[in-house]
Amino acid sequence: MATTPTPTAAKTGTPPPRSVLRDPAFLRLWAGTTASGLATWALPFVLGLAVLHRDLGAAGLGLVLAARTLGFLAAVAVGGVLADRHSRRAVVLWSALAAAVATPLIAAGLGRSLVLMTAAAALAGAGQGACRPAFQALTAETVEPGRRQQANAAMTMAVRGSTLAGPALTALLAAFLDVGALLLGIGLLWLAAALIPGKGTAAAAAGATGAEPATGAEPATGAEPAPRAGFRAEFLEGMREARRHPWFLAGLAALVTVIALGYSATSVALPLISRDRYGTEWVLAAAVTAYTVGALGGALVIARWRPRSPGWAAFAGLAAYGLAPLSLMLPVHPVVVVAAYAVAGIGIELFNVPWFTATQREVAPDKLARVSSLDFLVSYGLAPVGLALIAPAIEAFGVTAVLGACAGACFLVPAAAALVPTGRHFGRTSAPATH
Repeated sequence: MATTPTPTAAKTGTPPPRSVLRDPAFLRLWAGTTASGLATWALPFVLGLAVLHRDLGAAGLGLVLAARTLGFLAAVAVGGVLADRHSRRAVVLWSALAAAVATPLIAAGLGRSLVLMTAAAALAGAGQGACRPAFQALTAETVEPGRRQQANAAMTMAVRGSTLAGPALTALLAAFLDVGALLLGIGLLWLAAALIPGKGTAAAAAGATGAEPATGAEPATGAEPAPRAGFRAEFLEGMREARRHPWFLAGLAALVTVIALGYSATSVALPLISRDRYGTEWVLAAAVTAYTVGALGGALVIARWRPRSPGWAAFAGLAAYGLAPLSLMLPVHPVVVVAAYAVAGIGIELFNVPWFTATQREVAPDKLARVSSLDFLVSYGLAPVGLALIAPAIEAFGVTAVLGACAGACFLVPAAAALVPTGRHFGRTSAPATH
């Protein structure tokens, strides 16, 4: 017998979450993160212009950029501990201010003192490094769990968009401003990154799996707080937290393989093959642009898509980078190379966004910044090693053999990582579907 539908059933259900792009707190965080991303990207580009203008030599450029990388690697672990020990917002403020102060010092040393430029670049790198894990943890404090994937996608779209439009904009500004003024503009971007973001909320952080009170919260009773462990002990505590998540360790291994082998191989081989095989710089420019456009498309897709097995989908996206070195080792039409780079770009964001979201969801809130710092430390730290080894390997074994080995590693290591316990869902249980 037919029954009358209950009219309140549809009305009492939980309404769909509001778009994260309508949240003022997230928009402030997004603007600050975007400003820091623009500043990070722009410094090597502007210093490259200084080389073209003969204000800086090629050796000096290498020294300054190396100092920035060393500053980043030295500070990222310290920043992770500080962001779990103190307010994440305060860590963002002071580290971005350090980078904001360092950038005018680079401008002051340009053409005058390479020592000053090198020291200032190390300070700028340290500010950048300390910011990264703090921004990751602050995202978890600002955005509730159901909207974090959309938030992380919005973050990566801002970064990829600046990478795509940044060179043209900087070249346009360079027609009216000298290198010193452009460096001061980078300092203003860091100042914006320091001042714009707001404070996170402990309620959002408590939504993570195995939720614990965020570090820095007052104890529930009037008891004296326990004495804090040292920096080394707290960093090792973060490493122990990372080891509790097999999917994280497997994903980090796969990510490092793709960066240190796949990305490094293509970075060295693409300019050579564009010149020697195709006889034009067009293939180099088109492939790099296609990668960025593909990454933008991948971020748009993953902002809404919730695969039933998010870990497997993410590892498949990461493995897609193997198409880039594979296309370079085969005598294919240049359009195939460009298409392979576009697919690789899509895949990298199909990995990145769920990876960041799962880390924010699964890692204990009071250890999130330290685990994130481990991610950045390993992936950024080993990337230069890969770049340093690829060129000698190409000379010893030939470009085809090296590209083939790197493509194979890009396919096989993520596939193996997908088989580890908890790898299928990037967590101990299946993540709830959200829209």
